[in-house]
Amino acid sequence: MSPKWVRFYALTNREVSRFVKIKGQTIGAPLLETFLYISIFGAALGSRVGELDGVKYVVYVIPGLILMAWAINAFTNNASSILQQKFQRSIDDQLSSPAGPMQLLMALTLGGFLRGMTISVLTFLAASLLVDLPVDHAWAAVISLMLVGFFFAQLGVLIGVRAEQFDDVSFAQTFVLQPLIFLGGVFYSASLLPEPYQTLTHFNPVYYMTSLVRYGFLGQADVNVPLSFLALAAATLALFLANYRIFKTGYKLRA
Repeated sequence: MSPKWVRFYALTNREVSRFVKIKGQTIGAPLLETFLYISIFGAALGSRVGELDGVKYVVYVIPGLILMAWAINAFTNNASSILQQKFQRSIDDQLSSPAGPMQLLMALTLGGFLRGMTISVLTFLAASLLVDLPVDHAWAAVISLMLVGFFFAQLGVLIGVRAEQFDDVSFAQTFVLQPLIFLGGVFYSASLLPEPYQTLTHFNPVYYMTSLVRYGFLGQADVNVPLSFLALAAATLALFLANYRIFKTGYKLRA
């Protein structure tokens, strides 16, 4: 194995070990939260709502819950990891190490990406045991979830770099990320909303992500699937290039 890959593996392993060491908090808690969502929204509300777009309500919300688990955990992991390293000044050692900015960025990104993926896969397996969850377009489900995971992992990196204290990360998660997800059609169909809320939902990027993931599982979408895939890929690439420039210049990373 070349020295370049050894450095990359070491950096990635460090990020993965970080959340594995506290798996009760980083993996157990989100799984319990998802189980409660399925139980409450599926059992309690599902019996009253019945079906949405011809699908049982509990089945309708599960693709959104899988997306939500990946997005929130990828974002939170990376934002908190980078901010913690800035406080501890360990990020200075990594920036001055032989590892290049691309290796460092990708290693930090993969930490959150893999944490979100782990929880999403476990969520999918748990949901499959509870309900009959179809996967009509596996390719679309996999590609959309991976793009969503990479996007929010990159967003977590960006917020972590720009944050100066943990309250900044908490603010972004509480007042930006969670409202976008909860108002992005995870628990409802946008067609049920009255105006102007139905129109405003179409300005929420998470609405298109949720529709893509739901298309992968249920075979139905409220958006143009090819165009939405293209827009999500372009947004993810733009965010990645912005982060790469930050790591290349050391902006807000170096003391």
